Amino acid sequence: MRASIIAAALSAAALLARAAAAQTGDNEAGVPLTPAEAAGPWTVASQGKDLCVLTLGAAHSVKAPASCDEAVGGNPTGWQPTKDGMQLTGTGGQGMLAFHRWSNSLFVSHRSSGVDIQLRRGGPEA
Repeated sequence: MRASIIAAALSAAALLARAAAAQTGDNEAGVPLTPAEAAGPWTVASQGKDLCVLTLGAAHSVKAPASCDEAVGGNPTGWQPTKDGMQLTGTGGQGMLAFHRWSNSLFVSHRSSGVDIQLRRGGPEA
């Protein structure tokens, strides 16, 4: 009897561990972006439309096509983590546009105009 209780407890613990692991796939809301997470293409979008693609580097660099200038308010040259996400920076490290982290792959900038700008991991859909 005691062995079956222990076996049942171990099974329940394993199920709970698997459920917790499944939920940890997207647990990064509200935390700073790290250099390792940043590296690669990120799509800038607003009102359901993809506007351009930024390439963030692990060394806090940004490669941005001219098509991004209007969407992000200028030509970003770098990025830096913030307490709850990240911000694009311009020449001299001046902050340009801050994004709040909503998930592992989605950052949102709430604009005073009411039109949000999204930064989503990955490039254009193939």
